[in-house]
Amino acid sequence: MSLPAFLLLHGAWAGSWVWDRVVPHLRAAGHLVVAPDLPGGVSTTAKETVSVEDMVDQSLAALPDAGGPWIVVGHSGGGVVGTMVAERMVATRPDSIVGLVYLAGMMLPSGMGFQQACTIAGSIPPQGIEPYLKPAPDGLSTLVPPEAAVAIFFHCAAPDDAIAAARRLNPQLDSSWMIVPLWTAAGAGTVPRLYIEALQDRSVPIAVQRTMQRLVPGARIACIDTDHAPQLSTPGDVAAHLLGFAKELS
Repeated sequence: MSLPAFLLLHGAWAGSWVWDRVVPHLRAAGHLVVAPDLPGGVSTTAKETVSVEDMVDQSLAALPDAGGPWIVVGHSGGGVVGTMVAERMVATRPDSIVGLVYLAGMMLPSGMGFQQACTIAGSIPPQGIEPYLKPAPDGLSTLVPPEAAVAIFFHCAAPDDAIAAARRLNPQLDSSWMIVPLWTAAGAGTVPRLYIEALQDRSVPIAVQRTMQRLVPGARIACIDTDHAPQLSTPGDVAAHLLGFAKELS
């Protein structure tokens, strides 16, 4: 089998730029990498509502005709999108996907939202970044104040890197981050999974990450002792786990 390719999916308020420090490691090892900007960020769409299906459509549209098989990687809320991308890929071309990775991601049971997982974990909502969100002037989206982004998302990164990343966050349409996965055991449930824990995560706390692992068992588990955005704080570690998983699957 040819080397797996990587489809890297970012979470809410962010963009493909969150992967910039990971991509060179993967490409240097010979892997094709695609990291699309997903709709939902106000700068990426003119629509007033964006569904998770819209994000799945754009993720799949970003894939080249040649290449693969694919490992789909979802960071944070990108885990919901990644699950449903996997579901669609298995349904349409099962040989096109070989792995699914959650990087501090939302690995949720079908039909369950993040807030419900928090409640089960004993982390009463609102959790993570939610208490700090500000309504945007359009009334349809939310903003993450830069100081909250540094404290909740990027606190293990170098201060200059954390501030720069916080300033790059987009307003996000509410319809595109309040999302729930829909998937089946015969679809996404057949794809080998890796869950990469972020032990110091303040957005998806480790108790919630491990609750999701119990609710959706069967994933290999790895961990990085860092914050919610390991791509920024420890990109080499993220790449090493992804490359190790790809080697296992090859």
